[in-house]
Amino acid sequence: MLRPSTQRYSVTRPLYSEDTFEDEHAKVYRKHKRLLDHFIQYFTCTSERAKNAAVSLLPIIGWMKIYSIKDWLLNDIVSGVSTGLVAVLQGLAFSLLASISTWYGLYAAFFPVIMYFFLGTSRHISVGSFPILSLMVGAVVTRLVPDEGPPANITAFEGLTKDEQRILVSASLTFLVGLFQLGMGLLQVGFIVMYLSDTLISGFTTAAAVHILVSQLKFVLGLTVPGFSGPLSIIYTLESVFTQITSTNIHDLVTSIVVMVMVLGVKEINDRFKSKLPVPIPIEVIMTVIACGVSYAFNFSENHGVDVVGKIPNTFESPIAPSLQLFQMTAVEAFPIAIVGFAVAFAVAKVYSVKHDYIIDGNQELIAFGASNIFGGAFKSLAASTALSRSAVQESTGGKTQIAGLLSAIIVLVVILGIGFLLEPLPKSLLGAVVIVNLKGMLMQVVTVPYLWKKDRPDCIVWVGTCLAAIFLGLDLGLAVDIYCFFKDIPEGVKIFRIPSPIFFANIDFFRDKLKDAVGFNPLRILRKRNKAVKKIKKMIKKGELTLTSVHFYQNNMEDLDKPTDYSDLPIQVNWDTELPANIRVPPVNIHSLILDFSVVSFLDISALKGLKAALKEFIRVSVDVYIVGCDPYIIEKLRNCKFFDDEIKTSIFFLTIHDAMLFIHESHPPKTVSEKVNVTVWSLYKLDLFIQRLICSIY
Repeated sequence: MLRPSTQRYSVTRPLYSEDTFEDEHAKVYRKHKRLLDHFIQYFTCTSERAKNAAVSLLPIIGWMKIYSIKDWLLNDIVSGVSTGLVAVLQGLAFSLLASISTWYGLYAAFFPVIMYFFLGTSRHISVGSFPILSLMVGAVVTRLVPDEGPPANITAFEGLTKDEQRILVSASLTFLVGLFQLGMGLLQVGFIVMYLSDTLISGFTTAAAVHILVSQLKFVLGLTVPGFSGPLSIIYTLESVFTQITSTNIHDLVTSIVVMVMVLGVKEINDRFKSKLPVPIPIEVIMTVIACGVSYAFNFSENHGVDVVGKIPNTFESPIAPSLQLFQMTAVEAFPIAIVGFAVAFAVAKVYSVKHDYIIDGNQELIAFGASNIFGGAFKSLAASTALSRSAVQESTGGKTQIAGLLSAIIVLVVILGIGFLLEPLPKSLLGAVVIVNLKGMLMQVVTVPYLWKKDRPDCIVWVGTCLAAIFLGLDLGLAVDIYCFFKDIPEGVKIFRIPSPIFFANIDFFRDKLKDAVGFNPLRILRKRNKAVKKIKKMIKKGELTLTSVHFYQNNMEDLDKPTDYSDLPIQVNWDTELPANIRVPPVNIHSLILDFSVVSFLDISALKGLKAALKEFIRVSVDVYIVGCDPYIIEKLRNCKFFDDEIKTSIFFLTIHDAMLFIHESHPPKTVSEKVNVTVWSLYKLDLFIQRLICSIY
């Protein structure tokens, strides 16, 4: 075994451009299918394809075939009971965020779970209400049915009480969210979560946590605060809270403080000794039982004015049809809710799929959540996603499959139909305290800001900008763009520009702007100044102001200035790096070679092709040699087919690797001295997020 310091390797091969490599190694062409071939293949049905389609649409078939009753059933039962107890409490708590009656939160822990059991690909996430989604739904509910003043002019509201109007809004919105998710799943756009950056997600969810925290103050303090929505709603809410602060209900406040201290303390114990505890201590459930007992014994509601959960119907309400008029009035809010809910659930599901070594399908997850929310919306459920804390309980208590999820739904069913009355004296301040405690993970994301500031300030600005925008403008408006450049060292006179993303119509202008920033000058501007300088020199020669042979005079128009510099009839060689006559000034070009690293550029459309060709010619015309390395043969073939190459742009500019291009540049531009400084600048261009730039969440 060689010591690490003695391990070396050497590779000797010719210097390859794309042309020389192609000459020596014949390309193997594969047969391209016609549109008709694809059409026939798509609609050809075989038994194998039918089987795969069934397993894909109903993932339960796949894992049920390998289900081990002996090894997994007991784990699923323990996990299902534990998760069900947590789901009951969180369902009640998160319904407060949506500004609807508490028992409708229990519906979100039942109806969507049943549908996801059959259609979902994750075996470990716990489907149900999620605080950020509930808050976003609540914003729509209070906008259309405010606490004070008349509701929106909607025909379906006629003859309904305020609570019934709010339920109709929530159910219709949930139904529409499901339609959006189902539509995206059928259109196979599960890849959309790739456009949600971690920085954007972290900033957004921290802002959401702040909104949730503020919204729960009225329950913790026992105040009556009207619901606000829209930009600066958080300011109006805080103003209302602080103007009533002297009316705080001490019993609510003490209850909340005791619950938060106990829950935080026991959660810390659970985290510290999780390897020794068979199951996490269900402190929220324990505190709920105690609070219900104390509230009932001392009649908190009547004697001390404490707001309690109140009557919970011991039956399911009849399903309702969504309002088409509400669809029109909530579509703008429904789409981001659909994206947020899916992105959160997919992120959590992916963590557990990697840990337990199985595959999840983003498109099928969209279909599963779409169907779950459509089904849930019809039965007045809240919009469903997942919550990390609840999913963590399901996984950490030994859950193996969604049978645990199904059992948790059965626990919720028992509570709704059998023992829901026991929760009627539960103080809402306890629910508010439970919600606030579960925000710890999201609020602690703020500690990443100093790290980002030291390591990546543009990313830090994105985080802070997203967070502040979401806090003050609202969650549906608080999105931002994440763009940055990264510097490193390479040889003087050479720039390497790396593009780690496809180039197409939507980002070609961005690409050209960042390329100009990278090299430090605008080649088109310099080309125009050079052409003006040459014309001025020719004009001075013609007038005899320069003692040179006569030349022809050319008109100075902008169209000519964009063309290659015309040195014809100019009896001198212009050195643009030296001082020019007659105080003519042209910005210097401090590089002679530009390398474009296309190693991860997988796609180039026609619009981008035209923009790229124009950009290359601008550099070539100011005497900057351009080389493209690591380009996919498919793209080179496309460039040939689209007449990309001409007298200025030749196939010889393509090289296999950066090393090949650097060796060629070294031969073409040898160092002036042995001690010439090596200073390489590698520019790395981050992906441009085209959608809403990655919305959600390190919810954790």
